[in-house]
Amino acid sequence: MDSSRTTVPLAPRESTQSLDPIQFTRELVAIDSTTYREGAAGDFLAEFLARRGWKVEKTPVPQPAESGHREPRWNVYAGPEAPDLVFSTHMDTVPPYIPFHEDEETIYGRGVSDAKGIIAAQVAAAEALRAQGYAVGLLFVSGEERDSAGAKVANDSPKPCRFLINGEPTDNRLALASKGALRAVVTAAGKMGHSAYPELGESAVHKLVDALARIRALELPVEEEIGPSTLNIGQIQGGRAPNVIADHAEAQILIRLVGDSASTRAAIGAAVAGLAEVEFTLEIPFVRLRALEGFPTMVAKFTTDIPQLTNWGEPLLLGPGSIHVAHTPHEKLSKRELLEAVNLYIEVAKRLLD
Repeated sequence: MDSSRTTVPLAPRESTQSLDPIQFTRELVAIDSTTYREGAAGDFLAEFLARRGWKVEKTPVPQPAESGHREPRWNVYAGPEAPDLVFSTHMDTVPPYIPFHEDEETIYGRGVSDAKGIIAAQVAAAEALRAQGYAVGLLFVSGEERDSAGAKVANDSPKPCRFLINGEPTDNRLALASKGALRAVVTAAGKMGHSAYPELGESAVHKLVDALARIRALELPVEEEIGPSTLNIGQIQGGRAPNVIADHAEAQILIRLVGDSASTRAAIGAAVAGLAEVEFTLEIPFVRLRALEGFPTMVAKFTTDIPQLTNWGEPLLLGPGSIHVAHTPHEKLSKRELLEAVNLYIEVAKRLLD
């Protein structure tokens, strides 16, 4: 075992028949675990699972210096040393924190769909499978919403499992694929001058605008049955004042990838040539995933931890909730869908293992 791991002592065992996924989600959402603040959620899960008879390990996940946070955070693994299947999702959420509330049919709050309701459904499913003699585990990680830091740590010390069911909001449908991500910074340089005499300067802003227009005109790759790559220019900054010719300008862009990134990188480089420089700062690969006959499917246009968990068995992607309300002030999850997810996780796991 990795010496950095901590094994959580078993507490007196609680009944494993009484887990209410809705109540459990309520308790999880009560903990503010926006990225870099996941430690309390990890402690809660580790202690909760230990009380219910799971063998639990906590593995530290480093805080990046630029985060400004110093409190500890963890990955939490519960289960046998050699599971056949592991359920996994993330403990962190995007800001801002939104308290839990509910009505008769729906629960609301930060993380109900991304991904604390998923945690609750996975725990309930794993307990049911464990009671029936299946060797299953649970892996809950930190940092998915920023850089998959927890998944990278977990991948260095994997359990020898056959299958990984990763949880993200897929409306309880198995994902056929998950798009990748390619992030780039496009930078233009110019020469300052008085705006009344543009011939004496060289505008970096004008060059950047032209470069971005060329990028937007590119025909990005399309993958059969999956769809096209998509482009978003997320941030633009530059210049010094309206009456000063800009000497510097830059833009941050993000491409949701299908297929390999090489052709997209080359096309962007060629498009900005003579106007700007491009630096590719992040890449998460496109992933095709397994479907199972009889289960509804979808395409995840977002990225997940799956590309960073390559040592945890063959991946599948499945979870309750809609990605359309995740990361919004209106995050919500149907109680019916949450309870259906428990049975769906059990059914998929049995199909894989039997």
